[in-house]
Amino acid sequence: MVKPSRSVQTIDRTFEILEVIHELDGAGVSEIAERVDIGKSAVHSHLTTLSNREYVDKDGDEYHIGLSFLGLGAYARNRTPIYDAAQSRADTLANQTGELVNLLVEKSGMGIYLYQAKGENAVELDTHEGKRVRMHCTALGKAILAFRLSEEVDEIIDEHGLPTLTSQTVADRERLHAELEEIRERRYAIDREERLNGLRCIAAPITDDADRSIAAISVACPVHRVDDERFYEDLPEAVLGAANVIELEYNYS
Repeated sequence: MVKPSRSVQTIDRTFEILEVIHELDGAGVSEIAERVDIGKSAVHSHLTTLSNREYVDKDGDEYHIGLSFLGLGAYARNRTPIYDAAQSRADTLANQTGELVNLLVEKSGMGIYLYQAKGENAVELDTHEGKRVRMHCTALGKAILAFRLSEEVDEIIDEHGLPTLTSQTVADRERLHAELEEIRERRYAIDREERLNGLRCIAAPITDDADRSIAAISVACPVHRVDDERFYEDLPEAVLGAANVIELEYNYS
């Protein structure tokens, strides 16, 4: 994955500030300055400009992401071809299973939640549309990686590593490659509490007509409520069915 070699430092700093505010769900000038490693006056100048453009809002001593980003985010999502093909099917899958359904795409080696649909029993998580997650610790990410070239997977591992998030996280390169091979054979991936304790997921890749993954769709559910029979038998069938319909509409409509 080749990255541009040149960038504008001031713009880089602005986005670093925004990422800190987003990560911390609100932050003050001192906290941002410490995280970004620039002076408070410089941080304040960035924040003033962003506030004037309504890209951040001030609440007391804290700054939060502003609503001006909402239009940009919706525009970016809506122009993503897989979103049009997948949204209605994700809604149907959520209603069918009663659980939380997620649609994930890959960008620069990270997963980005593109859409979420909530059934009547959907669990509330730390995820939201636009959130970035590492690929190796989610069923969605592994489903995407399984239908990419091994060299591409290794590049992602080299750049982002395999950090351990729970005791179940697959944090070994060889073990991950072996699991990806299994996923290719059965065409769905499993997250067994690998990113969050108490949560497990079933995900299937959405592939183009060359069988390369362009996205993945999943059903997420709490361990204590969904028994093994439903998780390992019913949910894979439902997720694979949804992925198949999305692929047909995406590739041939």
